[in-house]
Amino acid sequence: MATRWGIVSAGKISSDFVAALKVYPTSQHRVVAVASRNIDNAKKFADRFGIEKAYGSYAELAKDPEIDVVYIGAIHPQHLALATMMLEAGKHVLCEKPLCMNVKETKQLLQVAKEQKRFLMEAAWTRFFPAYKEMQRRIKAGEIGEVRHIMANMGGDLKDIPRNEVKELGGGVTLDIGFYPIQLATSIMGGEKPMKIIAGGHMTTGGVDESFGVTLLYSGGRITSLLASQADDLPSVAYVVGRKGTIKVNYPMWCPESIELPSGTFYEPLPKTGQTFFYDNSQGLMYEAEEVRRCIMEGLLESPGMPHSDTLTVAEIMEQIRKQVGTEYPQDH
Repeated sequence: MATRWGIVSAGKISSDFVAALKVYPTSQHRVVAVASRNIDNAKKFADRFGIEKAYGSYAELAKDPEIDVVYIGAIHPQHLALATMMLEAGKHVLCEKPLCMNVKETKQLLQVAKEQKRFLMEAAWTRFFPAYKEMQRRIKAGEIGEVRHIMANMGGDLKDIPRNEVKELGGGVTLDIGFYPIQLATSIMGGEKPMKIIAGGHMTTGGVDESFGVTLLYSGGRITSLLASQADDLPSVAYVVGRKGTIKVNYPMWCPESIELPSGTFYEPLPKTGQTFFYDNSQGLMYEAEEVRRCIMEGLLESPGMPHSDTLTVAEIMEQIRKQVGTEYPQDH
């Protein structure tokens, strides 16, 4: 039986998500409807992808009985309200990262999902790439011994995306691309909360964080060093250092096709889809979609690959970084 999707917001990332679903037959994944606040945008999106229904409001999509799960690709500040609406309408939810604007909102949304007994996952797509899963498998198998250090960075000149500087739109590097090195560290550290978070960075003229450097201190003498910037081109790679060896997550570390292991290179290329994408390696959104389908079919309410506990830990780390660098959002008050 097909997993029936509804798409919330008709922007670029939603376009890439639907394009990635084209890898699968409609007997597995079928997009039933798309919603936008602008009905014309919804209709154009639906025409482009051959989607049956287009709605001019998110509430209409929430009421559609033919939808099993929704993908939320709207901007960060809208996530809490939209995901709550969909969960309370009985839909399962895959919501773009960050799940919410801060820790308070994150806890609130996780509670809604629990009360409604519906599946909810933050769209940490990185975790479901074959290369990333292979890294986790090798670490658990002891190939590099006990992990002692993680060094990860991600950065680019994102000045051509105006909302990245606008506080009211959730601008700032931490909630955007800074999410990726933070979730990587959290995943490899088994979801453990850091003992101490030491962060610094620079602000934009719009009053949001342009860059950060953070050291996360974990139990047992383990240390993580992370760097993110929306002004400078960083290598965007990661190193996981164990007592017996090192794993390098190659560029682009947020959607990698390959990793360097002590025993050699693991490489699994993304499938050729014939689709047009806005962002790097967006074919890989197929992997998180398949994880959502698997979890729903097995009756799970959260994914073992991105559990709610990890979402909350990442939110706590991001909030501490923002506070130490100096970014505050209206939702923080």
